[in-house]
Amino acid sequence: MKAVILAGGFGTRLSEATSLIPKPMVEIGGKPILWHIMKTYSYYGVNDFVVCCGYKQYIIKEYFANYFRHNCDLTVDLSDDSIQIHDNKSEKWKVTMVDTGLNTMTGGRIKRIRKYVGNERFLLTYGDGVGDINIRSTVKSHENSKCVLSLTAYKPSGKFGALEIDANTSQVKSFTEKPDGDLSWINAGYFVCEPSVFDYIPDDDTVIFERAPLENLAKDGKMHAYLHNGFWKPMDTMRDSVELNEMWDSGKAPWKVW
Repeated sequence: MKAVILAGGFGTRLSEATSLIPKPMVEIGGKPILWHIMKTYSYYGVNDFVVCCGYKQYIIKEYFANYFRHNCDLTVDLSDDSIQIHDNKSEKWKVTMVDTGLNTMTGGRIKRIRKYVGNERFLLTYGDGVGDINIRSTVKSHENSKCVLSLTAYKPSGKFGALEIDANTSQVKSFTEKPDGDLSWINAGYFVCEPSVFDYIPDDDTVIFERAPLENLAKDGKMHAYLHNGFWKPMDTMRDSVELNEMWDSGKAPWKVW
């Protein structure tokens, strides 16, 4: 089974870093967040990837084109330009990087990689969020649902402590540190898709996957939710980047299942 990763956007909310590199290449602990996402899939036996590239795609392509040599011990004989590999520490990944257009929206990017997926079930996620998602469980849950698409649903906590205050006396009646947001489940990505999902996406680069395609799948009763109660966090801002790096550096990175 292949895992498709959306990695072509501009990442404007993280412009401090993405002015030079695409958002999925912003690092956590010295490795791109894209690498962390792929390591999660790989832990569950998924080693065949299709990366939907766009903005500064050459950086992603060069990273993986040189990945093997950068992660192995080697000797370079300058007299004849030969290279001897001593210790292969590289991943056993097959990575197909596809130019899905600079300004293409998410739906258009997915539609463009159809030929690389073929007529088989595939996994799909965004290139900017990490979590301790049990990929095996998402696939099993999807199979049981008989739906065209399953998404991982997550209920985020609030960003601030919540106070219940008496309107007459201003006395604080209760305090809850970072309660569940508005009690709504949100789309955390990590989809499982049947090939018929492409039928919901028109041949139009301006199509946003999270709009009409997903709305119509839900309306037709073809969408299933895998409820994830563990850890998940997107890297939307520099603050997110700092927090994720602090988790990694402290040895307390919940998404590190490998």
